[in-house]
Formats: sequence, C-alpha cells, structure tokens
Amino acid sequence: MREIDHKITNRAVENYLYAMLPERPSVLAEIERQAEERDIPIVGPAVGRLLYQYARLINAKSVFELGSAVGYSTIWWAMAVGEGGTVHYTDGSRKNADEARRYFKRAGVADRIKVHVGDALDVLSGRKEQFDILFCDIEKQDYPRVARVAASYVRKGGLFLADNTLWRGEVVYAAGNPGYQPEQEPDRKLRGIVEFNQMLYDSPDWQTTMLPLRDGVTVALRA
Repeated sequence: MREIDHKITNRAVENYLYAMLPERPSVLAEIERQAEERDIPIVGPAVGRLLYQYARLINAKSVFELGSAVGYSTIWWAMAVGEGGTVHYTDGSRKNADEARRYFKRAGVADRIKVHVGDALDVLSGRKEQFDILFCDIEKQDYPRVARVAASYVRKGGLFLADNTLWRGEVVYAAGNPGYQPEQEPDRKLRGIVEFNQMLYDSPDWQTTMLPLRDGVTVALRA
C-alpha cells in the first residue's frame, strides 16, 4: 500500500490505526504488496474495512464503483454484498481490468462482479437502475461531475462515498485559515475535490460527513 503524506492525522496515530488491523485475505495482501511496489493507487486496508462495514450496515446488495484500478476496493465491496449481490467495476485500462479479473477469481468473488472497461461516468450514464452504494475514486478534477448526477443513481437511504477528499490535507486552503499557505497553487484536482465536498454539504439530497481516515473519505446518506 502506498504511503501518503501524513498531514491529516498525527503519524503515530496513523501507525497505531494500521497496527490494529488484522491480517487480510491473501489476495488483498498480495494487491497491497503490488500497490507498494508498482505505485498502484488503492484505498488501503483501513479504508477497505470501512467500505465493507458501511455496505454491511445498510445490507447493500448493489454497488457501482467509479474508478477501480486493479480491483482492491472492488473485492472489499464484493465480500460485503455476499452471494447474490452485484458490484460494478469500472476502469479505463483493459490491462488493469484483466489483472483485476484474476484477483477476483482468486478471491472467489468473480461471480458477483461485472467488469466494465471505459470511462466510468459514461458507463454509469448508461445504467437505468439505482444502487445501494455509489463509490467515487476517479480523476479528482471530475468529482464535481459525479456529484451533479449521483442522487439519480442512489436509492433513498443508500450511500455515496468518495476517496481522497482531504487530499493530503491541502483542502484546508479553501477554509480561509489565517496564516495558512498551500505548498503550491491549488491545481484542478484540488479545486475539484474542494468543489465536490462543498456541493455535497450544500445539497438537500445528502446528509454528509467527512472522515479523516487515510487521505479522507466523504460519506453521504441519500436523504
């Protein structure tokens, strides 16, 4: 698993959180090793457990994931929805999708996952149904585009989650903190995340909370 720049929680606290985690199934542990070695973006085990828990809390049976890479978070979702559940994997890379399929088979969850190769928003726009959970982990500048349509694809009482929504702590520039200067001029990824978070908090469609776990996870309940 890739380390992140510890600006959200104290490094010692972060280390404690990860030290408390039990061992993961061998396939997930293998993906974590590959992510570390090959710089593959994954949510990591702490967030993976969080996703699993939220899915179980609402008895989710359908999950649509925007941006799946090699399928690490997809496996967490698939374990949570159980037999008869469905998780939609999306990624623009066929190579990533092929690697993910191999992991899904090894994890014993391939029959619960529908693999889509292409632009995640384009794939979502072609769906007619609503889902129990929508999960966003695509290019960060595109997060506001997802926020504009998300309510149409999540059932009442369902969840909309997004990863990386504190972006190494750099989002604080937008709050007008006295004396705070960002390390660099906010780029379109950072501006996209800030806009996304504000959109969700401002929307009557969502009850929203931001969690300072790893790189930040936004969780919104469909009102």
